[in-house]
Amino acid sequence: MDTGIISSRYSTALLKFVKERGSGPEVCSQVSALEAALIEVPDLERMISDEIAVDDKKKMSLLEAALGEPMEKDLRKFLLLLLKNGRMPYARLIFHHFVDAFNRDSGIRFAHLISATPPDESLIRALEDLVREKTGCEAMIDTVVDPSLIGGFIFDIDDYMIDASVSRQLELIKRQFIERNRRIV
Repeated sequence: MDTGIISSRYSTALLKFVKERGSGPEVCSQVSALEAALIEVPDLERMISDEIAVDDKKKMSLLEAALGEPMEKDLRKFLLLLLKNGRMPYARLIFHHFVDAFNRDSGIRFAHLISATPPDESLIRALEDLVREKTGCEAMIDTVVDPSLIGGFIFDIDDYMIDASVSRQLELIKRQFIERNRRIV
């Protein structure tokens, strides 16, 4: 079976389960923390994926330790289902898909703003308003400063990107000059 199908089906099932039980925000927070732990500690992901050397009880205790707080009952039930069905190798992808689906379902979109200098609050507010106007959702914008942009910014949300950077404009001008010179020669 395809990895994408497995992660999508299990994350959808978890989303429906936590919506029915009313534990969505708590489970989403813990799933985000577990996903981050699996990314930061590759050995943890390798150990929970190992079907032979590490038993299920040890896997659950590793995940609880990585969480660093008492695990939600609904999340525990879901993880036991993953263990029972042999789907722990897909846990990180399932977690990623779940967090994304939960946020979409809750009306939250994550966006990235890359700017040449630290952005002022008015730009961030204007982008949040733009997202709210176009999608009807709230935007959670993380910012990164990249001086190589020279000026301006790059805003990325879902599959939509606005590149208003000076470096991009210079690149476009350079391409136009090259194209014109090819026609002359």
